[in-house]
Amino acid sequence: MTSTTSATGTTAATRQVDLKLEAIVIPVSDVDRSKRFYQDLGWRLDADFAFDNGFRVVQVTPPGSPASVQFGTRITNQRPGTAEGIYLVVSDIAAARDRLTALGTDVSDVFHPEAPGAQFGQVPDGQAGGLATDRASYGSFATFHDPDGNAYLLQEVTTRLPGRVEGTATSYASVHDLTAALKRAAAAHGEHEARDGGAFDENWPEWYAAYLVAEHHGDALPR
Repeated sequence: MTSTTSATGTTAATRQVDLKLEAIVIPVSDVDRSKRFYQDLGWRLDADFAFDNGFRVVQVTPPGSPASVQFGTRITNQRPGTAEGIYLVVSDIAAARDRLTALGTDVSDVFHPEAPGAQFGQVPDGQAGGLATDRASYGSFATFHDPDGNAYLLQEVTTRLPGRVEGTATSYASVHDLTAALKRAAAAHGEHEARDGGAFDENWPEWYAAYLVAEHHGDALPR
């Protein structure tokens, strides 16, 4: 085996490369039924390709998601309905649940785990109804299934763990996500002004910007 060395001394064998998870495959029994189900949820239809050898691939993408879901025929040996624990991250789980319910999806009540891993349903009596205490980020869940029983897990994430977001860019997947972030910033800024004697903060734009960036990247929030 040989490797090339760059001007900086980094070899091709050791250089970091991007490995972007962009699609997962789920097993379904009726491709057209599944396609209708996901389109009815408002998921974008990216592709539906069928070939003479019986292979067919359909790709759909949830709103605001960088990753997609694929299903079809001659695409997997998994038994239909056996995909579990597919995370769909939301900034407001109550709003997300209401939206999915309005679209005709049977979504569980919001719950939080009282024992590690209980969100997956494998820990007896490990789930409690309602939002996580203090609505902690990563702590509130709801579930729903597609027509075959493939299981999705809604998780509310409002503040990322440190190091979870790479780079310096701060972006939001939708107007709803940005609105929710601004509401959290407004509430925190109100507490900031109260600690300062209730005086109007003329530098509120800078404070909001610092809050939004810090929250998005999992850094310490301004006070």
